[in-house]
Parts: sequence; C-alpha cells; structure tokens
Amino acid sequence: MVDEVRIQGLGVIDEAVLDLSPGFNVVTGETGAGKTMVVTSLGLLFGGRADPQRVRPGADRATVEGRIVVDPGGRVVERVEESGGELDDGALIVTRSVSAEGRSRAFLGGRSVPVNVLINLADELVAVHGQSDQQRLLQSSRQRGALDRYAGGALTKPMRAYTKAYQRHRQVTALLEELTTRARERAQEADLLRFGLEEIEKVDPKEGEDTDLAAEEERLGHADALHGAADTAHEALLGDPSAAFEAANVTSLLGQARNALDAVRDHDPELAALADRLTEAGYLVSDVGTDLASYAESVDADPARHAVVQERRAELTALTRKYGGTEGTVTEVLEWARASAARLAELEGDDDRIDGLRAEHAELTERLTAEAGELTAVRTRAAERFSGAVTDELTALAMPHARIVVTVTPTEDYGPHGVDEVEVRLAPHPGSQPLPLHKGASGGELSRVMLAIEVVFAGADPVPTFVFDEVDAGVGGKAAVEIGRRLARLARNAQVIVVTHLPQVAAFADQHLLVEKSDDGTVTSSGVTALDQEGRVRELSRMLAGLEDSELGRAHAEELLAMAAEER
Repeated sequence: MVDEVRIQGLGVIDEAVLDLSPGFNVVTGETGAGKTMVVTSLGLLFGGRADPQRVRPGADRATVEGRIVVDPGGRVVERVEESGGELDDGALIVTRSVSAEGRSRAFLGGRSVPVNVLINLADELVAVHGQSDQQRLLQSSRQRGALDRYAGGALTKPMRAYTKAYQRHRQVTALLEELTTRARERAQEADLLRFGLEEIEKVDPKEGEDTDLAAEEERLGHADALHGAADTAHEALLGDPSAAFEAANVTSLLGQARNALDAVRDHDPELAALADRLTEAGYLVSDVGTDLASYAESVDADPARHAVVQERRAELTALTRKYGGTEGTVTEVLEWARASAARLAELEGDDDRIDGLRAEHAELTERLTAEAGELTAVRTRAAERFSGAVTDELTALAMPHARIVVTVTPTEDYGPHGVDEVEVRLAPHPGSQPLPLHKGASGGELSRVMLAIEVVFAGADPVPTFVFDEVDAGVGGKAAVEIGRRLARLARNAQVIVVTHLPQVAAFADQHLLVEKSDDGTVTSSGVTALDQEGRVRELSRMLAGLEDSELGRAHAEELLAMAAEER
C-alpha cells in the first residue's frame, strides 16, 4: 500500500504530506484547492506524463516522493533489485521530479531509473482511474487475464491441458521448420560426409600406419649405407672370415688382453676381477657382432618395396591433409571418420524423423484446437456472468440503462493463453451498439464503469492500491450512497484512494484527508490535513450545506457517518 506521499511545488500545492492508511482514503476540499493534484501526484509517481505546466509558479521543479509498503518476497522487490535499488526499512521509496523546463527524473529505491521502469512497476502496485489517465483495464491483455481469474477454478484444468499441448506444439513446430527449411544444407552436408567416408574407406588406413611407414621409408632410402656400416662394424668387432689372413679386430685384441691377465690372476684378486670383466666384454662384443651380421643380411635395398611405401605414404598424407587435425595423423583421420559416420546416420534418419514429427504435429494441432475450444467455452460462460454482474452494479451507480458486454472472439492464432481475444464493451443507452470502453463512455461514466468492474473483479484481479478521481461526477442522492458503499466494499481487499465532492461518498471512508486553500492576498497555496471525527463532521456539513457550522448540516453529516459506520 501507499503509506505516505510528499508533494512539493505541484500546482497550487506548495508543500504537503499525505499520510494514507489501509482501506478507504477519501480526499475532499473546496473547488480550486488542489484535490486533483493528489491524483496527479500519484500519477507522476507511477510514470505518468510530466507536464511542466503543473509546476507551481515561481518554483524550479515539482517533486513527488512516495513511501510504499511492499511484500519483501514479491515481484516488485525483484524488479527493484534488478534496477539496482533497495528497500528502506521494508518500504520502497519512489521519487519523481519535473522541472519548469519539462525535464523529468525518476528514482526507485535510491537509484536513478528511466521513467519506463516506474510505468512497468505500476502494473503491480496501483490502478489509477482518473479523467485523463490511461486505464489499466482498457488493455486487451488485462481484460483477458482478469476474465480468466474471474472464471476461477473452472478454467484451471483446461488451461493446464492447453498449456502442455501448446508448449509441445511449439517445440515440434520449431523442430519441423528447422528440419524442412534446412533440408538442402543438410543434404549437402550428408554428401560431403559420405564422400569423405568413402575416400577413407578406399584407402583403409590403420592405426599407427603412418609412423611405421615413415620409419620403413627412412630405412629403405638408406639401405646401402646401413648395410655397409653394419659390415664395417662387424669386421671391426669379429674380423672378416673370408680374408686370406686374420687382421686385428676387437675380439682378438680382447682375447690377447684376457690371456695376459689370466696368466697372473692367481697372484692378485683385483687383477682377477679385471680379467673377468674382459671376459664379459668379449662375450658382449661377440653378441653385437653376430647381431650386426644378421642386421646386414636383413637390410635389402628393394626399389619395388621402396616405391610401394612411398605411394602408400602419399595416399595417407592426402587423407591427413583433408581430414586430419592440427597434428595431421592417421589417428585424427580415423577419429574424423567415426564422428562423421555418426553424424551421417543422424542426417540420413531425418526423413523418418520428419515424417514422425509431421504426424505428431497434426495430432497436437487437433488436440490444441480441442483444448482451445474448451477455453473459449469456459471464458464465454464467465463473460456472460461477468457482464450481468457489472451491468447490475452500473444500475446502482446511476447508469440504469447502461449495459456491459464482454465479447470472447476466437482467432486462428494459437497463443500461450489460447486463441481468444477478450474485450469489455459498453452500451450506454438502450438500443445503442456496445462499443469499446474508451469509446462508449464519457470521463465520469468511465470512472463509474471502472468502479463497477473493479468491484466485480475484486479478489480476482488483485491490485494493492486503487485511485479514483471524480468517480461520482454527475450523480447524487441514492446513487452517491451506492458509490460510497462499493468503494468501501472494494477497500476490504485493497487500499482505495478517492477524490470526491460528494459527502455521501466521503462518509464511507476509513480516513478523510482535507485539502485546504490559504490565500494571503499574494500567494495561494494548499495543504493537506487528516481529519478527526469532529473535523469530518464539519467538512461533511460544508459539503452538504455549504456551511461548516450549520446545525442542520451537522446533523445530516453525523447521520451519514453513523449510517456508513454501521454498513462498514
């Protein structure tokens, strides 16, 4: 609820503080005292148009600051935090200022914000019904949402079923559209993958084959040098058995050294150990020499095999350049082939998938049509009940010939809430065609229509605070009492702030605020005072008889207050 509003430099109001209470708050005062500035200030606070002509003459700017008690776990606090603001001791501080030059500034929770933030926040906090304000329930989406809440539990089950079908229908539609619109690109991708896999399959590379072939080519390319080196090393270690005389070699030299040591080894254990080591060296050299002989025989300078290896390596290199990764290996080519085969299987299965999705889409469309039809039927029944209820309210509000008609029009487009367009229309006179609210009613009538709608919607379309300006324009007597009763009824579920000139309406208020005008001959200004019981009697007497101290007026005022208190 709106707890407090501070106004500076707005219209005839120099400086004023409105201490508002829960329930029904009424604002009264003499003509020209600035009552409408109260509604104007609340409109500014929630993003209304900044009119520099509203700035008090002589003032640099008009400023309105509101203190609003909000639910600490509600959506309002989430939006405030998203904007960088914060609460002040559990309350939200909203400030709006308008300079005499027309510049406007807005602050939310201590943080400067665009005015649009206040406008969006207003939907959660207040419904302003003034002569020139944009009415909340004039919005088509609001009318549909409010009617749905008015329909209550009857709409819950069909809405749940529709929502489930609608969400799956959207998913299938999007997937089907993607598969069909990208059919050409997917077919091209499949052809490229198929070509690559066929090319790899034709070459049939093996894991690690490129490394083995590289080593073999290196050996075949240097076969003569490798063979000669092995022979030379063999002869150096073991000698050449085909030579006419035995040349000195490592084996014979080691034998001579060992024989020399063996002859005297018994005389010194240390020398014997060295002799043993020479024996081991001889065995080692002999083994190496034998292996060199075997290696020399295995090295074969085969030009045909060399050519085969080179050709195979060229095939593998061509594959690694096209399908290998950063390292260009056969391992990467094989990995690409595995991934591409999986992707190709997925692409080749698209035709079957498309057929399945089309069948599911047709089934979902049929189900969605049925669920939407059920929603339309429930809404139509609720619209009939609502139309009758609001029309009855208008009869009591001095509009006996007016008729409310709520139209529920199905469209061809499936939306998140069904296919229905909901519009509240007013036929102000017998025989007249029902027109949209903003076309079918004058300013005063529109306020009463909105009051009737809000009373019927009370509890179904919850808004913390309602503001009505001149809701009683053009009525009096019994109709004025009925307006007061309905405002009091609305105030049972929300905070209600009303600017009125009728004592019958003011009598029903929980709190009465008086806007008083003072004039010292040069400056006219207004202030706001919360009235006690005696003050209310005086003000209602003034409103009834034009005289605060009229005995007849006071008696009538006390009677009104007693009647209203009894009914509240």
